[in-house]
Amino acid sequence: MKVQEIMSTKVETIKPTSSLRATARTLSDLNIGALPVVDDGKLVGIITDRDVSVHAIAIGREPQSTDVKTVMSKEVFTCYENQSLAEAAHIMEEHNIRRLVVLDSNENVVGILTVDDIAQVSHELAGGVLEAAVAFH
Repeated sequence: MKVQEIMSTKVETIKPTSSLRATARTLSDLNIGALPVVDDGKLVGIITDRDVSVHAIAIGREPQSTDVKTVMSKEVFTCYENQSLAEAAHIMEEHNIRRLVVLDSNENVVGILTVDDIAQVSHELAGGVLEAAVAFH
């Protein structure tokens, strides 16, 4: 099975210059936990609800005046839409993460793949990802 068969394709992105307040609003409105950060069509980071709520507060930043690039993760783990689900799960296990940004062959963001998506089709693969994440933390 290929990543493109089960990934979420309705992907919202955010700019690195967006405020944390706008980011939090978008995450809340869409009921999601992360947004790929895209600048001039290129993936430059990812920001999670945890980045907004914990890291920004921990460094004493004001949500309205602090931009995404201040707290986003610049290291983004990705896979390609035509990769196998097993390969994507392996990337998640290897890096102890629960989501991947999915790219097309031109490096455009086309989806998000989460461990929950994987669990819908393979408890075995999802279990491996979760075991690795739990062992890491």
